[in-house]
Order: sequence, then C-alpha cells, then structure tokens
Amino acid sequence: MTRKDTLVLRDAVFLEHDPGPGHPENAARLQAVFDDLDRHAVPGTRCAAPVPAAAEQLRRVHSAGHVERVAASAGRPRVQLDPDTATSERSYEAARRAAGAALTATEATLDGSADGAFALVRPPGHHAEADAAMGFCLFNNVAVAAAHAVAELDCRRVLVLDPDVHHGNGTQHAFWDRADVLYVSSHRWPFYPGTGAESEIGAGPGAGFNVNLPLPAGMGDGEYAYVYRAVVDPIVAEYEPDLILVSAGFDTWHRDPLGGMAVTAEGFAALAGLFQGWAARHCPGRLVFALEGGYDPAGVIAGVRSTLEVVTGARTPPEEFERPVAPAAVEVAERVRRRLAPHWAGLRS
Repeated sequence: MTRKDTLVLRDAVFLEHDPGPGHPENAARLQAVFDDLDRHAVPGTRCAAPVPAAAEQLRRVHSAGHVERVAASAGRPRVQLDPDTATSERSYEAARRAAGAALTATEATLDGSADGAFALVRPPGHHAEADAAMGFCLFNNVAVAAAHAVAELDCRRVLVLDPDVHHGNGTQHAFWDRADVLYVSSHRWPFYPGTGAESEIGAGPGAGFNVNLPLPAGMGDGEYAYVYRAVVDPIVAEYEPDLILVSAGFDTWHRDPLGGMAVTAEGFAALAGLFQGWAARHCPGRLVFALEGGYDPAGVIAGVRSTLEVVTGARTPPEEFERPVAPAAVEVAERVRRRLAPHWAGLRS
C-alpha cells in the first residue's frame, strides 16, 4: 500500500504572537524551523494551513471565562496574563489557530488523509490550565485535540506523550480523573512549574492513567530512551491507544538556555522512533506532534527535522547509545514502575 504524506501544519500568524521584548518564546524560534524546511523539505511531507479552533472546542478543556479573557486581548498591544505570559494584537488569533492546528492534524490522521502530522505552532500549550494562561501558554493545544478526539471522533483511548523539559501541568489536570486519556510526562525535576512528582498518578477512574517520569538535570539521549522503554512501553502495550498525541518540546536540547538537559538530535530521533513504533503497533498513521518548548532555534530545528525524518522513514532512529545510562535514570524508572505496578500488569514482572 502506498504511504500517504505526513501533514505539516503551519501559518504565518504564529509569528505575529509577541509576548514582549527579550522573551524566550519568540517568533525567531519558529521562523528558524520554517526557514529550514523551506530550504530543505523533508520528503514525504506536505504543508497545510490550520482552521482556527471554535469556542466550543476550546471549552472542552477551558472555562468560558478563560476563553473570553484571551479573546478580549485581541487588538490590544499588551495584556499580561501571568508573570511569564503576555499577549499582543494577534495573539488570540495565533492561539486559536495553534489549537486548531492540533485539531486539524488529529482529524487528518483519524480520517486517513495523512500518515501522521506535525503542528508547527506557537504559542505552546501544555501549561495552560482550565481557567488560566500560564508558562507562555494561552490554550492547551494538545489537550483540546485529545478532548475532541474522545468527544467527536470515536476515540476510546488517547495517549498523550509529553517529553518537554517542563511538566505539562495543564494537560495533567485536564485528564486527572479520566481513563480515556493516558498522560505521560518526562521532565526535569525539581523544576518549573513544580508539578509532576512520581506520586501524581491520577484519581478515581483516572488512577494509574497519569504517568510522571521526573528526571534530574543533565540527562541525555540514553536516559530518555531508557525511561520510555522501561516504563512507558509496557503501559502502552496494555493500553492499546487509538491515537497518540505528542507535546513535542525540544527544550531538553543540550544547548537550550532554559532546559539543563543533554539531549541531541540522535535522542530526538530515538524518541520519535519509539513513538512511531507504538503507533505502528496500535494505531497506524495516528501519530500527531504539536510543538511546545525549545528556546535555542538550532535545537528546535534539530528536533523538528529529526522527528519528521523518522516518521516519514527518511531516517533510521538509533537503538543504542555509547554512554551508559546514568544510575539516576534507572532509579527513577524503578520507582515509577513500583508506583504504577498495581495499575498495569506489564510493570509487575
């Protein structure tokens, strides 16, 4: 069977969101990615523009008051929504289209018109709470897409993977007591925003469906690949997702000014290979990436290109790394496995 192209969602409006002078989440980081792909397109991809998310789609995750507050910023030169998060004249439109890109990507993979998708968006989303902007994020793009997939697209089990260096507090809280969305986050710990301890596993019907992998600073390619294989692989095999959404943060890059981790392009490729393998086994073609953090443009370029090359088959991801896995990562994996073993049979062996 002929492989369909991977869909890349992009829009010039994402470059018009301006959170202020000197802000690390600036247009240059995404412009660098656009320029790189324009110079050297990844074979097997095609680009499209997203449709803005509708208010009712945003309200599956956010309160009506929050949606209205962000909407009220439209056309205003500066509105400070939290200490790190501000808007400009076109930020509301950019945020609507960022959430819309995640929705468009999800719909395209589920209706079979694309073999995977990558939403190249800003502002990012995974810190946005139900009733508040936070951590550079206005609307929670991936959470909006996950909620839409369950409500409208007949998905019974959605897997959200979040390898951004920061914990996705907004996504965790959106699905805290639900089993139809399994949330997995690897992140530096302790670190902003202060959530994401391994003891945070969900509640009620969602107990065990919230997986946190809190890693110390300095972890690199081998450590990230190890914790996902040791902890997440058995869970995914048991969960059998209908759709995989990835909060694709590349601030684990070894030269990122905010991250403090040591991941290289090879590490990004390795994770993309793992995620692609899980999709191939459980939900072929239904793998969606949406850009989150990453504050060195070179790192964002490396992450996006590595990911697209792996999912299109243009690059073979590494299976091993020369450096031994740090004992600290092994200890984290063992603790998380013990914590979640009552909820997942695959972690009891």
